[in-house]
Amino acid sequence: MTETQIPLTGRTLIVGSSGVGKTSLTARTLTNWLEDGRTQETVVFEFGPELGRTDRVVGRRLCRFVEIPDQVWIDPVEANAPRSQGSETADVLKLARENAERANRRFNDAPSAPAAVFVNDATIGFQHEAGDLDKFIEYCSQADCVVVNAYEGDEFGRDDPVSRREQTVLRRLRSWTDRTIELS
Repeated sequence: MTETQIPLTGRTLIVGSSGVGKTSLTARTLTNWLEDGRTQETVVFEFGPELGRTDRVVGRRLCRFVEIPDQVWIDPVEANAPRSQGSETADVLKLARENAERANRRFNDAPSAPAAVFVNDATIGFQHEAGDLDKFIEYCSQADCVVVNAYEGDEFGRDDPVSRREQTVLRRLRSWTDRTIELS
């Protein structure tokens, strides 16, 4: 676990493998942001699936770490965990496409002028080319504070279509953000 303080201005990307504290760090930063009463100008994109494995739960939602006030705009995606739930490449890609389509709808529905955007498990919405990464970046770019966390590792593979797409998305997010915090 890290005690990293994230600035409440600019764009921050938090990356790491499963279970290293990306979501809890995002939740602590969201809590810091909300301390000033800025709830109505805050948007949360919740893409994190929670998947029980034999030894642990993979993924956690922000609401497990922070109580999100009703005034904060949040519309969670009931996300799949494609590489964990799909048995064959076609299944994995179908699950990833469903996530991308659900995520795209959230960008259309979100408030038009956020001051802050917090994103849990960002790459889930873009593991398939149907995910509109350009629209996501354009939307988030208007906010004063953006905190995005994303899985980065090889626990779920590196050479399948979903993993390759995820790596491409991560490179793009790294180049777009002001800072990257790598947790291990």
